[in-house]
Amino acid sequence: MTARIHGTCAPGFEGVREEFERNFTDRGDLGASVAATVDGEFVVDLWGGDADKTGTRAWERDSLVNVYSTTKGMTALCAHLLADRGELDLDAPVARYWPEFAREGKADIPVRWLLSHRSGVIAPREPMTSHDLYDWEKVCGALAATPPWWKPGSAQGYHALSFGYLVGEVVRRITGVSLGTFLRSEVAEPLGADVHVGTPESEHGRCANMSRPLTPDGPRSALGSAPPPEPPVKSIDDHPMAAVTLALQYLPVGNVNSAAYRSAEIPAANGHASARGLATVYAALGGGELLSTASLERLRTRQGQPDEPDLVLAAGTPWGEKWDWGLGYMLNLYGQAGPNPRAFGHGGAGGSYAFADPENRVSFAYVMNQMGGGTSGEDLRSVHLVGALYRGMR
Repeated sequence: MTARIHGTCAPGFEGVREEFERNFTDRGDLGASVAATVDGEFVVDLWGGDADKTGTRAWERDSLVNVYSTTKGMTALCAHLLADRGELDLDAPVARYWPEFAREGKADIPVRWLLSHRSGVIAPREPMTSHDLYDWEKVCGALAATPPWWKPGSAQGYHALSFGYLVGEVVRRITGVSLGTFLRSEVAEPLGADVHVGTPESEHGRCANMSRPLTPDGPRSALGSAPPPEPPVKSIDDHPMAAVTLALQYLPVGNVNSAAYRSAEIPAANGHASARGLATVYAALGGGELLSTASLERLRTRQGQPDEPDLVLAAGTPWGEKWDWGLGYMLNLYGQAGPNPRAFGHGGAGGSYAFADPENRVSFAYVMNQMGGGTSGEDLRSVHLVGALYRGMR
């Protein structure tokens, strides 16, 4: 596909534009935007393509799109803001803030295990519907009532959807407002960043429609094509694909292009943002505008053992046998965030990705509506863009 590219690149960063164009001509992009800052100033701000498969709506500078798990970086930031202010102790039990969570052997799980995917609470024990995901109280009640799927703290396993409810409920119990409201008032509005969890209906007209990934056999699921095990799994060891299918089986997302999905708050998965909005937040985060130096160091400190397997991602991705998690952020184990091993960020199913590189004073974000392999290692659209960005800095 060819697409008209709009926006600007600072001198020296023309290679990012070239790779962005190749994402359309060679790598299957439908509509997308990419933005990057150096020293807090935008050196890349590009967009192009179509907002849906019909080709009747162009992708605009202010287009929003569902960024799936890239949302988790924004959700984690809310928790770190509270910790930085002394309102949240990451080593305290979750139950200090959310007493009902103490049930079923979870009384001693600390908040940091929610952020580092070590709590074992990856899903409730009984399946829920996609409509249920829009009912915050129902989902949080189900998670509070469920026992962990493995011994808490003993292993890491990606909390694909439960992450947002767990961290978000802690934020809500402390602040009295929802995660999306807190993000808007404490981060997005002060920074002028176009980032939403619970996108207002007034903004739905700016939202691009997601297009499912294509294979030679047609569309496939963003998180793998393995069917949910039958009968429903009751522990992580019941089925070789149990871990990777749990989130889909027990917390199904449903139609991500619907108004109901966009308006709901699913803080692990349904953030809607522009690349410029995400890059703005990560520039402020990496530049020390939002958190203290101590908090910035803490959030990007490895929480498990070096190269520790992830029980969920190792089961579902060809290169996922080793993952490094900080406190709510992916660490730069594979260099997807450039050459600095201390860079940190988060990617999402389908291919979106955003990060901060504090040492090089860089932030980056890429968002799109044609889903690819995402975190599976098959999707190199953002990798090519990041490579060109750092080549431009030489």
